[in-house]
Amino acid sequence: MVMAAMRCSFSIIRSSSKRDPFPKKRNNISISRCCATTSESIPARLDLSLQIKTHLIPHPKKVDRGGEDAFFISSYNGGTIAIADGVSGWAEKNVDPSLFSRELMANASRFIEDEEVNYNPQILLKKAHAATSSIGSATVIVAMLESEGILKIANVGDCGLRIIRKGQIIFSTSPVEHYFDCPYQLSSEAVGQTFLDATVCSVQLKEGDIIVMGSDGVFDNVFDTEIAAIVTTGGDIAKALAELAHKHSLDLRYDSPYSIEARSRGFDVPWWKKLLGQKLTGGKLDDITVIVGQVVKNYT
Repeated sequence: MVMAAMRCSFSIIRSSSKRDPFPKKRNNISISRCCATTSESIPARLDLSLQIKTHLIPHPKKVDRGGEDAFFISSYNGGTIAIADGVSGWAEKNVDPSLFSRELMANASRFIEDEEVNYNPQILLKKAHAATSSIGSATVIVAMLESEGILKIANVGDCGLRIIRKGQIIFSTSPVEHYFDCPYQLSSEAVGQTFLDATVCSVQLKEGDIIVMGSDGVFDNVFDTEIAAIVTTGGDIAKALAELAHKHSLDLRYDSPYSIEARSRGFDVPWWKKLLGQKLTGGKLDDITVIVGQVVKNYT
């Protein structure tokens, strides 16, 4: 079967006024929710910085709305990249899940140069979350590169990040969840997680390293070995990874990372189908967002 994203949400206990949460451009910050490929080369002013490409493919049933993922990239300091994945369960409560993720990313972009943030992605999440008034929730990951090559990461939930060096994955984040398919998430409700629940880490990068950041629609459908292989081929890595994840998500017989994890958690076909040698397979239909950053040396 092809499995659709049906992640958990929390009960609505208050209403909130809506405003346009998603400005397209502000200074050196780019925020996007469309499915077209975008590219930004961060100015050569620091020792190390990022050359970034992105690609987003919405869930097949959410194309008209642009999906529920949101992201932003910024040239501030060595470069900042972030993804928020709106939790689809809110749609069952007649709440548009994309509003929260888009506003959260818009607020993160607004606070990127705030003195209190001081290049700390966890504090950036704190301020962005506090300023978000839309009803809903989202998993979110933020990574900030300092000029000395230190990548600081704050992650709430199951968006992910991989670092590839010379064709090998040298670092990967791990999802954190309450139970299967119900990840930690920043929410409009008091019962959700906060910035204090973020998994925080730092990684020393080198020139030539490749950062692959994605919503769970990527990592539920593409194995790490496939990611590493695509990175080594060069070209438009973000587009290639997004298209591969999309292809796998539609494949009923593909034994995806998501279906393997589901079986390990006790979700499988009925017993009589097991007697016939069948098992739960298939990709997971979801929004797919990929951000790829290559670490480059600035020669000034």
